[in-house]
Amino acid sequence: MEKKDLRIIFMGTPEFAVATLQSLLDNDYNVVAVVTQPDKPVGRHANVLQPSPVKKLALANGLPVLQPEKMKDEVFLQQLRDYSADIQVVVAFRMLPEVVWSMPRFGTFNVHAALLPQYRGAAPINWAVINGETETGVTTFFLDHDIDTGRIILQHKMPIPDDADVEYVYDGLMNLGANAAIETLERIVENDGFIESMPQEQFIADETKLNQAPKIFKDTCRIDWNQTSKNIYDFIRGLSPYPGSWTTLYEIDNSNKTQVLKIFKGLKTTRPSTSKAGSLVVDKNHLYVNTADCQLELIEIQLSGKKRMSARDFLNGFKNIETYELQ
Repeated sequence: MEKKDLRIIFMGTPEFAVATLQSLLDNDYNVVAVVTQPDKPVGRHANVLQPSPVKKLALANGLPVLQPEKMKDEVFLQQLRDYSADIQVVVAFRMLPEVVWSMPRFGTFNVHAALLPQYRGAAPINWAVINGETETGVTTFFLDHDIDTGRIILQHKMPIPDDADVEYVYDGLMNLGANAAIETLERIVENDGFIESMPQEQFIADETKLNQAPKIFKDTCRIDWNQTSKNIYDFIRGLSPYPGSWTTLYEIDNSNKTQVLKIFKGLKTTRPSTSKAGSLVVDKNHLYVNTADCQLELIEIQLSGKKRMSARDFLNGFKNIETYELQ
């Protein structure tokens, strides 16, 4: 089989998926159409429609774009059939019904930003960093009935440095995922559409040791200062820069006066905690917070309604900070 003979439909929406679509185009694969989410209303009155990053790239390259509201819509399904795709490539998209993922003759494969079966779910990059993992990676696998459970085609690994935040890991996996997609397609071309894959059960020694990666909500991002400084440090970098971990800053003598404080960067120390968890300590223009074991230094923060700044700049404009606590 030649590249030009493999008809591909690409499905994806955010920036993470752009690198893979660009790689398909750069490597002269035959992308016959792109499926992405409907344009998103933005602006003060939500009266401006913003196309997804994937749609922008598709249109810039003259590719047909499909944007179904519902994946089982008969008009959309007929459009897919009309393209007669041999395979579908999915990156950071929505859950697909069987009528969609089973349509191409060679099936549908997904690029997942984790080493499956670990971190199945919507936010694998965040949770890997939050849990203090030292290694992650990408997996290509065939879609089946359940989320992120299909047969594994290949995996590529990536180390997570101790000081890395989500942005660093995101960028690394975005490019690694693009390479994995190309390698998967190369195997499909070389083997006339039939490539080896392994059931995920072969990778599971103990079901109880599988970490999940559920969607992250605002309440998920609230810091619990009663945890160890290491756990909090990982939690902060696992949500930085987006959506950002947060806590409540309140005046000790006036607990009704509270403000939301986002924390984008912390630093582990060996300074033992000297007071209850969440209490603040200022020492030589450095801002520390007590945890369950050691003090964590706050490096980059953002008070509600203010710009992101260093803790040192924050201290210069916020007097008597030790009369406040974090909750």
